[in-house]
Amino acid sequence: MGRQMTEMLKGTLEGIVLALLVDRPAYGYEITAQLRDRGFADIAEGTVYALLVRIEQKGFVDVAKVPSEKGPPRKVYTLNASGTAELNEFWMTWSFISDRIAELRTKGE
Repeated sequence: MGRQMTEMLKGTLEGIVLALLVDRPAYGYEITAQLRDRGFADIAEGTVYALLVRIEQKGFVDVAKVPSEKGPPRKVYTLNASGTAELNEFWMTWSFISDRIAELRTKGE
């Protein structure tokens, strides 16, 4: 992964993960797999788990421990009202920035 991609993901990964949780609750490995399926193949699983701890501490998700057939209970993350509000703000910010960048790109062509 290039340096710019890494830097941009630092600022957007939280919003991306919140967006993944809109469709349905998920546990850490599922979230990592969804990211990889969507082209974020180089994101380390540890990065995702650290982010999940942060969004839990910020109160953006509700967490339930669900028994697993393959080991210890899994923490399942569900987007809550606070997380939905944060995601909406993320999308507004993303639209603003991407529109400004698109304008700059158009001027440069």
